[in-house]
Amino acid sequence: MSDFTLFLSKFLKHGTAIASLAPSSRWLSRATVGNIDWSRPGVVVELGAGTGPITRELAVRAGEQTRLLVVERDPDFAKILRERYSGRPNLEVIEGDVRDLADMLADRKIAQVDHVVSGLPVPSFTKDLQQSLFRNVRDVLKPEGTYNQITEMPLVYWNFYRRFFDDVRFVFEPRNFPPAGAYFCRGVKAPA
Repeated sequence: MSDFTLFLSKFLKHGTAIASLAPSSRWLSRATVGNIDWSRPGVVVELGAGTGPITRELAVRAGEQTRLLVVERDPDFAKILRERYSGRPNLEVIEGDVRDLADMLADRKIAQVDHVVSGLPVPSFTKDLQQSLFRNVRDVLKPEGTYNQITEMPLVYWNFYRRFFDDVRFVFEPRNFPPAGAYFCRGVKAPA
């Protein structure tokens, strides 16, 4: 089964629990991680990797000293990611829920991360799940770190992310289908 077919079937079955009806394009994937300084090793966490188009960009760009943790809740997606990246010692696929992010990192002796890259459909989450996600991000993200979020609704969620972060920038990627973009967020605010 192709990535597109699998992604579409998951979208049709689970609706807004899946962020998109198709995997992100290579252009959107590149844009989403374009702000990361790869010359400085660290820890990058990807949330909601799906079939891994952003994971592929992370794997291509990250040096061997950069640790990549890919969190995916769906067992089918997690299995595909494990198969594709089994030869990468610095990349680990974790099947789990973002609500357990702090525990996942603690289990791996990681206190803080440099970047969180999200493919999750955060605006469609319940308010409680949104609060839980950003509380977890706040707990694990270094003060100078970024939270990068893909979106297929360019600029529509600017004010949404401003509720959770002090600094929000947006980059548009018209070559994605549908046209999309990424938010680059810094300074997680304390939960309201």
